[in-house]
Amino acid sequence: MKKVIVASKNPVKIESARQAFCRVFPEQIFDFEGVDVPSGVPDQPMGEEETLLGATNRAQNARTFNADFWVGIEGGVKDHEEQLEAFAWMVVLTKDKKSIGRTGSFFLPHKVSELVHQGIELGEADDIVFGQSDSKKKQGSVGLLTHGVLDRATYYEQAIILALIPFMNEEFYF
Repeated sequence: MKKVIVASKNPVKIESARQAFCRVFPEQIFDFEGVDVPSGVPDQPMGEEETLLGATNRAQNARTFNADFWVGIEGGVKDHEEQLEAFAWMVVLTKDKKSIGRTGSFFLPHKVSELVHQGIELGEADDIVFGQSDSKKKQGSVGLLTHGVLDRATYYEQAIILALIPFMNEEFYF
């Protein structure tokens, strides 16, 4: 059995890692655990670099827990052509290897963007605009805006699978 530490206690992030690893390595048995570790970036990262740094820091900080894989997930936003674009970075570490993956992106509604620009974290802004509670631990922005066609766990799962490509093809990457 291999141990995977997800650098978050958010059930959506843990589930997305579980789904990705089990799809990529169906012959393996994994044990997943979520842990709280600091990201070293603001609660709402702005821009690609800050968001990737948050995911990297989370994965590295989770290495204090014994495991075979450590997964850092960080959602961020960036201004793009007068709109606010949402996305997330994934970092997967082993004892001696690192790989990254990124979600696709989508644009946030004007009301949500205004709140985020005022310093409110995206999940809280979604809750205010859509009349939800704790949406970041459920469907997330992507689920709210796609009316459940794509939820946050599936959205993150795809990017974790992309981050696992080098581990699936070690002879080409490492």
